[in-house]
Amino acid sequence: MPDPFVPFPNSVFPVDVTNLAAHANAVTCVLAGRRGPVTVVSADQRVSGDLLLIRPGVEHTVTCANGGADVLYLDGLALSEDLSFAQALEGSLAKIASDAVDRGSQAQQELRARVAHGLSACPPAIAEIVCDLATDPMERMTQIELGRRLNMERTRALRYFKAATGQTFRGYKQWAGLQFAARGMMRGESVRTAAMDAGFSDTAHLSRTFRHIFGLTPSVAIAALPPATPGRAGAA
Repeated sequence: MPDPFVPFPNSVFPVDVTNLAAHANAVTCVLAGRRGPVTVVSADQRVSGDLLLIRPGVEHTVTCANGGADVLYLDGLALSEDLSFAQALEGSLAKIASDAVDRGSQAQQELRARVAHGLSACPPAIAEIVCDLATDPMERMTQIELGRRLNMERTRALRYFKAATGQTFRGYKQWAGLQFAARGMMRGESVRTAAMDAGFSDTAHLSRTFRHIFGLTPSVAIAALPPATPGRAGAA
């Protein structure tokens, strides 16, 4: 049984390029520069810092110092509306965020507790659904199946899912598939294989969605990975 308080995965992905095109994060994230500050620019704000907390849904570009950055995605984490689109983290919170980016699960949970707005338990039924989507995006769970599992009418189930996760059911399924594909490519899978395994219709569909959410294409992401990773041929 997943933890109903934090059933959502915390995913860390490398950014080994200096610029990311305009994109809108699907979930709250922490952007950590490796050898210097990173800068994010939206339509009305520009923020720079070694560690940035970025809210989802706002289109922005990213510029990284040489050495790139790492991004910690915090699924299901709602931020206070008082916080701006992006803010530089400092002091003890920056230390916790830095430890969290280094894949420390305890630090990741502490970071969630420090920045979350209205932290509360996720309903167990939603927690199970979230874990199933993350584990097997090929399951292609339908809205009707969602309603059945929640014992609710379809429209009510969709509203309930969004209230618990901060994302629409369709949006969360897409995000879960993207994470699954990204992890596959980091293990050395081709874009074609990652797309099929994650439930995308083809490599073009994955590439469009990947760029919209991450600001770069899968091919560029793969090209920046260490050359020792086997099986990277075949990127679209």
